[in-house]
Amino acid sequence: MIRRHTIAATSLLALALAGCVNLAPDHVRPGLTTEAAYDPAYQPDGSVVASQLPWRDFFVDPRLEGLIATALLNNRNLLAATARIEQARAQFRIQDAARLPTPGVNGSYTRTRTPLGTIPGFGSTTGEDGEVADTPSSITQDRFDVNVGVTSFELDFWGRVANLSEAARATYLSTEAAQRAFYLSLIGDVADTYYQLVETQEQIALARQTAESRREGLRIAELRLNSGVESALPTRQAEALLTQAEQQVQAQELTEAQLRNQLAVLVGGRVPGMLPAGLTLTEQENGLEIDAGLPSDLLLARPDIIQAEEELRAARANIGAARAAFFPSISLTGSFGFSSVELDGLFDGSNQAWSFGPSISLPIFDWGAREGQLDFARAREVEEVAQYDLAVQNAFREVSDALAGRRWLAEQVRTLERGVVAQEEIANIARLRYREGVANFLEVLDAERSLFSAQQSLLTTRRAYRSNAVALYVALGGSMLAPDTAPITER
Repeated sequence: MIRRHTIAATSLLALALAGCVNLAPDHVRPGLTTEAAYDPAYQPDGSVVASQLPWRDFFVDPRLEGLIATALLNNRNLLAATARIEQARAQFRIQDAARLPTPGVNGSYTRTRTPLGTIPGFGSTTGEDGEVADTPSSITQDRFDVNVGVTSFELDFWGRVANLSEAARATYLSTEAAQRAFYLSLIGDVADTYYQLVETQEQIALARQTAESRREGLRIAELRLNSGVESALPTRQAEALLTQAEQQVQAQELTEAQLRNQLAVLVGGRVPGMLPAGLTLTEQENGLEIDAGLPSDLLLARPDIIQAEEELRAARANIGAARAAFFPSISLTGSFGFSSVELDGLFDGSNQAWSFGPSISLPIFDWGAREGQLDFARAREVEEVAQYDLAVQNAFREVSDALAGRRWLAEQVRTLERGVVAQEEIANIARLRYREGVANFLEVLDAERSLFSAQQSLLTTRRAYRSNAVALYVALGGSMLAPDTAPITER
C-alpha cells in the first residue's frame, strides 16, 4: 500500500510541476491603428447594433431568406470550413493530451519449456546402488505479469508542452473565427447576387416595355411615311431606336442566366423551386438604421479580426515552445504491478513489482537548429502583428466606405427618381410635338434615349444602395444568430 501511495504522489508531483515556467511573450492586443471614430458626417444615430441583429431580421424578402438558409446548409465552401474546424479541434485535443501522463495497463502470460541439458548442473544422476537414475529431459514454467505504467511523461518545467497546447488551441479558435467570417461573407454574397438578379429582371421588364413603346413609335412613323407626310429618315431612326431596346433585352437575359448560375453555386446546388415570390428593389427597405459604433467595437465583432488575433496568440505560444527547447527535457517512466509463476497467487503482496526512473536530455550541439526555430517563431510573430493591423485597417475602410455609401447612394436614388419623372415628362412632350408636326423625330429620339438611360441608372443605383446596406451589415460583424440554419459555433 505504501508503494501505491508513492506512485500516486509522484504522479501528482509531476502534474504540479508541469508548466511551472512560461517562456512565451505575454499576449497583448496591438493598439488600434485607425482613427478613434468614424466620420460623423456619415454616421447618423442608429437604433440597431449589427452584431446583435440576426440576419433573418435584417432581410425582409422571403425569397432571399430561403436562398440564404439553403446556402448555409449546402454551400460546399462552408462545409469545407466547418470540416476545418473539426480538424483543428481534434488537433488541439491531441496536443493538449500531451500535458497529462498516459497510464497504460498490460498483462501477459508466457509458458516456457527449457531442456535440462542446456542448464549447467542438470543431467543424469547415479543412485546409491550405482545405477543411473532417470530424470526429466526438460522443465516447463508458467509466468503471469500484470502492471500499470506511465511511459515518457515530460515534466513541463519550461512550458514547452503547455505552449504547444496553447498554440493548437489558438489555431482552433482562429479556424472557428474563419468559418464565422465565411458565414457572413456567404450571406453577403448571396444577398448581393440576388439583388443583381432582381435588378436584371427589372431591367429586362423595362427594356421590353421600352421596346413595345418604340414599336408603336415605328408604326406611327411608317404610317406617316406611307401617307407622304415624312421621308424615310424618321422611319429608319425609329427602327434603330427599337433595335437598341431589343438588344438590351437580349443582353440582360444573358446576364440573368449567368446570375442564376452563380446563385446556384452559392446555394450549393439547384435553387429550390418552392421558394416564395420575391420583392422588387423598392420593397427591400427594412426601415432599420444600423449604428456603426466605434472602430474599437470591431475588435470583438468582426470574426476576421478575431481570427487574426488568435493566429497572433498562436505565434507567441510557439515562441515560448521554441525558447523552452534550449532547456533540458526531463521525462518520467514508472510502473507498478505483480509478477508470479502461479495465477492463483499473482496478486499476493510478495509478488509486487515496481520501477521508477527519470531521464534528462539536452542537445549539446545542434548546428543552430534551435536558434533557427526561435528566429522563425519570432519572425512569425512580426508577420502576425502586421496581419492583425491590416485586418483592422481593412475592416475600418469597409465600414467607412459603407457608411459613405449609405448617405450618398440614398441621395443619388432620390436625385435619379426626380430625374426619371422629368425625363418622362420631356418624352411625353416630344411625342406630342412630333404627332402634331411641330417637331421632327430627332427630338423624340433624344428624349426616348434619355428616359431609358435614366430609368436604367435608377434601377442600378437602387440595387447598389441595397447591396451597400448588406455590405455595412457584414462589415460591422452581423449577428451569428441564425435559427433553422447550419449550426455556427460561438466563441
